[in-house]
Amino acid sequence: MGDPCPEIRLFGSARCHKTQYYMEFMDSLKVPYVFMDVEKNEDYARELRAHYENGKLNFPTLRVGDKRLRNPSEKELLKWLNPYFQQSI
Repeated sequence: MGDPCPEIRLFGSARCHKTQYYMEFMDSLKVPYVFMDVEKNEDYARELRAHYENGKLNFPTLRVGDKRLRNPSEKELLKWLNPYFQQSI
């Protein structure tokens, strides 16, 4: 493994196909993450809204440490995960 991994949070909705895609993608890579269902938990929704000036529920959004990724491509997501999971990705 690379450097110590920051917490990875996936803000989304269980019913959203894009959110499901990221969950399956990270599960397939065995990347640990916390799923934050913004439709079922108002605290998660508030936290996500705070990340955007417009205050909207822009999901899926991933947080890798301090980096915010809004609907990233696989390539972009891997760029941010690789330093922490060099051996496994």
